[in-house]
Amino acid sequence: MTLLLAAPLAGQASTCTTQAELAPQDRSALAAAGQGIALAVLQQDYETLHSALLPAIAQEWDGIHAAVENGAPLVKGGQVHLRSIYLLDASSATATADTQFFCSNASGSLTVTITMRALPPGRYAVVLADAAGAQLGGQMSFVLVWDQTGLVPRWKLGGLSLRQGIIDGHDGVWFWTHARALAASNAPWSAWYTYELARYLLLPVDFISSPNLEKLIQEQAQIKGSPAGAFPYPLPDGDRTWRIDAMRVDTRLHEADLGVTYESIGVTDPAAMRTEAVAVLSALLKAHPELRQDFHGLWAYASRDGKVNTIIELPMAQIP
Repeated sequence: MTLLLAAPLAGQASTCTTQAELAPQDRSALAAAGQGIALAVLQQDYETLHSALLPAIAQEWDGIHAAVENGAPLVKGGQVHLRSIYLLDASSATATADTQFFCSNASGSLTVTITMRALPPGRYAVVLADAAGAQLGGQMSFVLVWDQTGLVPRWKLGGLSLRQGIIDGHDGVWFWTHARALAASNAPWSAWYTYELARYLLLPVDFISSPNLEKLIQEQAQIKGSPAGAFPYPLPDGDRTWRIDAMRVDTRLHEADLGVTYESIGVTDPAAMRTEAVAVLSALLKAHPELRQDFHGLWAYASRDGKVNTIIELPMAQIP
């Protein structure tokens, strides 16, 4: 993701207007900008995207180009559907600061929180969109900036993010329901990472929080015997004990995989590195066999002397 944003902490006066509460001219302008950028992403139209880029972040173009290129499989076959628009006003700020926006509906019964880091004074917008009908359910997020440096003031692209929304035919709501079932069936590690996967699939960015996501996090925190706080995790394997430094959801192959980072014994021969990785992954699945049925495979990441190397990805059926 390439953006001007993200991270907790609030520090200045700010306001947020949700899509339903926007003035008609603002709603039309932001919808048109979001629609145009989303369509350019779907069509891999780099000329349009480059022309929409905020001049102040011209140096970020390579990263944005790569994000759109790498995200092409996520949106393939989809049609643009705008999900949400938030108008963020930090124009009364006197200096760059971490800023938090509270975006409430008209009744105040629902509040979405958006946090941004090192935000200069100005007017911004966040547009969330979907590639409706895409097999991988591509989700898109755009940060727009009101730019007055040109001859005609207009909304410019300040950052974007693309994220998968569907894995193996299932969306984040399905995985959330499945995580609840796993938690109830005494499969704490599978339940924990299925909650993580659900959270990943529900929104295209991590700088937005909603009551639904907070509920998911609360449910996840109640899992007894979960891997929360377990790392570094000692993993006995015969007369040896491996050390697992971290585990996370890993979707780089667009599958429900888990990435496992472990302390290597220092082997450098490729065959020995693979043997070591398979041994670690096998020991992990013997300790937590429930992971086999709930995830597609495991990635092995070897850590040594402060460096982490990707070793291998294996489907569960190929791990002894």
